[in-house]
Amino acid sequence: MQAIPSDFLAIDRKARALIPFLDVDHRDPQERICDFEDVVISLDAERAMLEASRCIHCPDPAACVTACPAHNDIPSAMWLIEQGNFVEAAQLYRQTSSLPEICGRVCPHEQLCQGSCVRNKTHAPVLTGALEAFVTDYARSVNGAALQVVPSNGKKVAVVGAGPAGLACAEQLVQKGYQVTIFEAKPAPGGLLVYGIPNFKLPKEVVSARWSDLAKAGVEFIGNTYIGKDKPIDDLFAEGFGAVFVGVGTGIDAPMEVPGEDLPGVYKATEFLIRANVDLELLPADMRTRPEIGRKVAVIGGGDTASDCLRTALRMGADQVFCLYRRTEKEMPGGRKDRHLAREEGAQYQFLTQPVKFIAGEDGRLAQIECIRMELGEPDAKGRRRPIPIEGTNFIVEADTAILALGYWPDPVIGETTPNLETHKWGLIVTDRTTGATSRSGVFAGGDVVTGPDLVVTAMVAGRKAADSIHAYLQNGGQ
Repeated sequence: MQAIPSDFLAIDRKARALIPFLDVDHRDPQERICDFEDVVISLDAERAMLEASRCIHCPDPAACVTACPAHNDIPSAMWLIEQGNFVEAAQLYRQTSSLPEICGRVCPHEQLCQGSCVRNKTHAPVLTGALEAFVTDYARSVNGAALQVVPSNGKKVAVVGAGPAGLACAEQLVQKGYQVTIFEAKPAPGGLLVYGIPNFKLPKEVVSARWSDLAKAGVEFIGNTYIGKDKPIDDLFAEGFGAVFVGVGTGIDAPMEVPGEDLPGVYKATEFLIRANVDLELLPADMRTRPEIGRKVAVIGGGDTASDCLRTALRMGADQVFCLYRRTEKEMPGGRKDRHLAREEGAQYQFLTQPVKFIAGEDGRLAQIECIRMELGEPDAKGRRRPIPIEGTNFIVEADTAILALGYWPDPVIGETTPNLETHKWGLIVTDRTTGATSRSGVFAGGDVVTGPDLVVTAMVAGRKAADSIHAYLQNGGQ
């Protein structure tokens, strides 16, 4: 905890509670759907200081800190921001987070730190995420975000996957003197941050700036290299790497397994988002064209990816964009904030609706979707009420484009090509949850490839923890 003046304890918390709340501003919906630029209007210094002063500084352990997977010292950061010490606040965030400028933008704060703010009981919470993004952007503009460069210790570590887990692991290791090389199947670093999250939520320049920090510190990037296919993990050890971290995520779209799923005009979410949102020069050679969409676009699914697809389709010029979801909005796993923004931009929702067949028109492309009404039964193993089809309620929805945002599966290739590497659940890697160590000596893993689809911040934390374990492993002679 940063030192806070003792007389601060005498500050009237009731007075702080009366400071007015001003939510984050967004660009006008009719303006923002015309481009892929950031929809958030950044805070300015005066607004940031006022917002931070709304923090009432709860006794330890503060609920916001406990709810943050990185356990950022949020109260101390709020105090520094309130005083105008923005650079110091950014430095504080970087002590516990490798990607604060990114987590400040894409974390579901309403479910984590912001959602746990005690002010939710009677007032609006402090905008912790927006403040985190503001101070890290400010500090970068003033004096950059260079990593500590230390003399090489002569040891090499391979990182497989350039997403949040891999970047965090590399960030920690390079500052301990390791020669770190990141191998990535895509042409550019960033993983999900570049190839999954649209620019209007996370500007690509934010990710590229953080990657630049790593590159300047000595992290090497080798793209277009699919570990498990182009070369196995065993080859990395043969090339002199003392340890390997696997942070490849879960990039295989879950199938729907209904008739017509392979029709032209039916896209998997990953392909659609990659081809629609990423600069063509950063795409794999076989994806360097924009997806063709029609006037009526249906998105099937209820997570954040579904919201991203809805909002992307609107920006691509579709006249009508709607979401089909088999439960009610209450059961939707995606964030409320994204759904609110999608509705502002023109997206529509049809709940308790399950597609059962994709139907082609005369040209062989998708023209209609046959659906059935659903009702909710008893809770399933995860506690969500199970959707049950209502017999005889089939109906037709007109649509010339459908996007399947049904979740993600792990790619089993690393498990299949790495001897003695234990996997489960169709390819998720089994690890010690504390250390990230796998059943294969010298191989560590973290992020979605271990947990299944989860948050950017949890993947980042896993990468940092694994880096500590790799350091201990190599300093102990590889044991």
